[in-house]
Amino acid sequence: MSKKVIKKTERRNKIRRRIRSTITGTPERPRLSVYKSNKKTYLQLIDDLNSVTLAASNAESGVDNARKAGEEIAKLANDKGINKVVFDRSGYKYHGIIKAAAEGARDGGLDF
Repeated sequence: MSKKVIKKTERRNKIRRRIRSTITGTPERPRLSVYKSNKKTYLQLIDDLNSVTLAASNAESGVDNARKAGEEIAKLANDKGINKVVFDRSGYKYHGIIKAAAEGARDGGLDF
């Protein structure tokens, strides 16, 4: 990896640690974590107190697919009786895929 890629990764991880120090997921209000790779976007509902993943969804990379993944995770959450979550953007800027996933989850019925 080039120095530029390593610097970007270190910067994102620093932001991610800062965000994670302030938010935690509970069974009543789990953390909606978003991770994106070059090929896919992953969303998880996580209960940090019990260290359990309550629901997960993924989709091919792209804004439209991220919105669909957000709607799918909202449907899974509603089936489990969860309607409030804490959003964890994992150090990514809130635009593009991350914003689409969040808006899809909101459209699906999640409140955050």
